[in-house]
Amino acid sequence: MEFVRKWVQALFFLLTNGYWNFPVTKGIYQGPLKVICSPGLNCYSCPAATSYCPLGALQQLLGGIRLALENGQFFVGFYVIGAMGAIGSFVGRMICGWACPFGLFQELLNKIPSVTFSIWRPLRFIKYGLLLFMVVLLPLFAVDEFGLGSTWFCKYICPAGTLEAGLPLLILQSSLRSAIGLLFYNKLFILIAFTVWSVFTSRPFCRTACPLGAFYGLFSKIKLVKLRLAPEKCNNCQACHSVCPMGVHFNESPDDMDCITCLACSKACKTNAISLEIGGMPLPGQAQPCRPAKTARVHHQ
Repeated sequence: MEFVRKWVQALFFLLTNGYWNFPVTKGIYQGPLKVICSPGLNCYSCPAATSYCPLGALQQLLGGIRLALENGQFFVGFYVIGAMGAIGSFVGRMICGWACPFGLFQELLNKIPSVTFSIWRPLRFIKYGLLLFMVVLLPLFAVDEFGLGSTWFCKYICPAGTLEAGLPLLILQSSLRSAIGLLFYNKLFILIAFTVWSVFTSRPFCRTACPLGAFYGLFSKIKLVKLRLAPEKCNNCQACHSVCPMGVHFNESPDDMDCITCLACSKACKTNAISLEIGGMPLPGQAQPCRPAKTARVHHQ
């Protein structure tokens, strides 16, 4: 299954970054496919990107609401929120494990032989703070003189944007190099930090700082595609603990908001206590939880 997942990740990378004419045009693709919302973290300004990043689009939407309302434009489009909500309610953070290019980047780095370090668990809550403040509140309320908000997370933090857009555009367009300043070096430092961290720790950005993963994680209890634990089959061997790339202890928290449904835990489980289901129905070939036999009712006269 891990082999299949890697091929799916590669396929999504090619689908969302399929404009390979960028070495000739030296610019950003602006064709009709650019209206499609990419499910994973994939920068709009990447020269090869054929879709837009949901985080960037959400910040642009929220940043323009005040100006739109002040000009009497009360019809604010929520296509991007609807698309993100639909994805989240269907698969949740499974997107992170199967369709996010930056997640794949971290996984490949983690395959480099090295010592491994765990992540202090409270750090996982940073991403929810970034989602609330840098993706929602700041674009809404920290506006310029024209009433427009900025894409705060994309502009000041996002390492995926630096990797996919900032560095390639500097290579393609030499005129941009004169504009390099402190802001770019700050983002470059963040990218280098997460790149090095990914060698020693599995998916550190996903686990600590990704607002998109935080958003999808909010759907962990209601998503249609999810892993299910059969407690009566679990012997608490903790085999699922050591294989999880997100540090989830599945037998202790089956609805953990960090679960990316990579299926590593179900493969490691020797008692078939973990199964994949869609809408409450296990997939064919999946082990089903044991249910207690019904007892006959005795009617007393």
